[in-house]
Amino acid sequence: MSATADDVRAVALSLPDTAEKLAWGQPTFRVAGKIFAALGDDDVTMGVKCPVEDRAELIASEPEKFFVREGHDDNYAWLRVRLAALDDVTELTIILTDSWRQAAPRRLLAAHPELGPPAPGD
Repeated sequence: MSATADDVRAVALSLPDTAEKLAWGQPTFRVAGKIFAALGDDDVTMGVKCPVEDRAELIASEPEKFFVREGHDDNYAWLRVRLAALDDVTELTIILTDSWRQAAPRRLLAAHPELGPPAPGD
């Protein structure tokens, strides 16, 4: 079962202190005001936070799932995900929670240890 835009919205909004806000004509999901995910304008992809140094390995290991838009994403710590390529909502939840952790302030991370530690370098 692949994930849908509705699944992205449900999972993202289930994370602490998360709100949806339209930006650039697309739904974005923010924790404490910082964007951690955005649906693509086609509702079949999403963007999530990902350290630039980790992107190439993820794309090389699963190119059907992960990609960047050349020229646009080059200098940003973001990765794009094809929703239909995800195994299930559990995988979507793992990806969105990881992105949330990268954007969440320390106070939220400390208040929600069940969501895991901050990303390395935070």
